[in-house]
Amino acid sequence: MNIKKSVQRYKWLYVMLIPGVVYYLVFKFGPMFGLLAAFKDYQPMRGFFGSPWVGMKHFIRFFTGNSFWRILKNTLVISGLNLIFYFPAPILIALLLNEVRVKWFKTAVQSVLYVPHFLSWVVITGISYALLTTDGGVLNNVIADMTGGKTVNFLGSEKWLYPLVVFQNVWKESGWGTIIFMAALAGIDIEMYEAAKLDGANRLQQIMYITLPAIRSTIITMLILRLGKVMETGFDQLLLMQNPMNRNVAEVIDTYVYSMGMKNGQLSFATAVGLFKSVIGLILVLASDRAAKKVGDEGLL
Repeated sequence: MNIKKSVQRYKWLYVMLIPGVVYYLVFKFGPMFGLLAAFKDYQPMRGFFGSPWVGMKHFIRFFTGNSFWRILKNTLVISGLNLIFYFPAPILIALLLNEVRVKWFKTAVQSVLYVPHFLSWVVITGISYALLTTDGGVLNNVIADMTGGKTVNFLGSEKWLYPLVVFQNVWKESGWGTIIFMAALAGIDIEMYEAAKLDGANRLQQIMYITLPAIRSTIITMLILRLGKVMETGFDQLLLMQNPMNRNVAEVIDTYVYSMGMKNGQLSFATAVGLFKSVIGLILVLASDRAAKKVGDEGLL
């Protein structure tokens, strides 16, 4: 079937496709033209086209600056910790919920786990401050009662920032992340479990040899998407958790872009840093997708 006949046959489907195509062209691909600002010395008074072309100047400045390695390290450490502790959490919760046979209890647990997702990071940070501040924080009051007045500076200590950030992510998003894995678990053929029971397999063996292999593709797909966001560590969360005492470990690429672009007005430099982050994310997605295909999975692309 040639293109002309295909268009005539499915013309109404193509018409329905137009709004989606227009949306992506206008709001996704159109703004990418602004990435050229990374190679210009953008000055609002001279306009986008009137600003001089400077090539790789901003990238060189970023890579050779004193903040580069510190910011990159902070970003990778937080992303690595999230990958180790946060990524498996929804899978584990989904596996546990899948074993629950009391429907009303399962529904209640799911609802409770979903609630934190709908709270903004402002609320989450406010709760953290109410619990952990040294001046009247609930947890610190308990610690003070147990230690004779001593408190722990959770919010102003560099060593406590990473555990707090990871714990906030796990608490806020793990329940919501189970939705995809619960949907994958719902597609597993029940007869496979019944056959395994007849062969004498216990619950752990059923999970290891039936459940996990059945959702392997979903896990790999979500892992690929997660690797694509390695350079993104949660702008809202880190910006709100930052203070002068922990800024050395709390400043990541996202907050650095905001600081340089919005606070200091260095729009071209901030665009260059943001472009660097996006390119790294794209490379990681392509590399992880290729690795997944090499081990026999379908991958993402």
